[in-house]
Amino acid sequence: MILPLRLEGVSFRHIIQPLSLAIEAGPSTIILGANGAGKSVLMRLMHGLLAPSSGRVTWSDGAGRQAMVFQRPVMLRRSALANVAYAVDAAGMPDPGRVAMEALKEVGLAHLAHRPARVLSGGEQQRLALARAWALHPEVLFLDEPTASLDPSATREIESVIRAFDASGTKIVMATHNLGQARRLGDEVLFIHQGRLVERASVERFFKQPGTAEAAAFIKGELPWD
Repeated sequence: MILPLRLEGVSFRHIIQPLSLAIEAGPSTIILGANGAGKSVLMRLMHGLLAPSSGRVTWSDGAGRQAMVFQRPVMLRRSALANVAYAVDAAGMPDPGRVAMEALKEVGLAHLAHRPARVLSGGEQQRLALARAWALHPEVLFLDEPTASLDPSATREIESVIRAFDASGTKIVMATHNLGQARRLGDEVLFIHQGRLVERASVERFFKQPGTAEAAAFIKGELPWD
């Protein structure tokens, strides 16, 4: 197990103010905040895509099996099946074709296996991105606003896949500004405001009894966008 993930005095330019926290295995962690609060940058720091301006990011046993799905996933110019198989092969795993098809079945895309990935709908492309992650069996899955541009039906499908990851034992760390989604999918909330970690609490406590004025205003829809 590669968790806990620890951030010690981590900052990034003017976007993330120095913060320290540990992400443990188990319950889903939701990074909640307004657009521009720094959620995506924080996730990229955690995942290792960005190097902090100060402080350090460490995993208990190296940065092993983790995956990240973005708001707008990049699709290769090949079939849905080949997109997943490429990721499996790049990870050095055996039998990429079989593993890729199994992953497509898990997200409900097996019937589109040979369809060019770039002609799929937005929701289908996001499920394909989740299939690429599923095939790698990550211990930690980072999700950056995975349903921000999707309609309610596609959002429900994506959330169903996220629950399946959670049920399989994958640690979910997801950034969103959607309060309903945070309630549905989260166990704990990290509330980010203007690049600062303002509050950390269970989902139930955060929504019933927010501990800061900023969190209370955000829940009421009174906090202006950053």
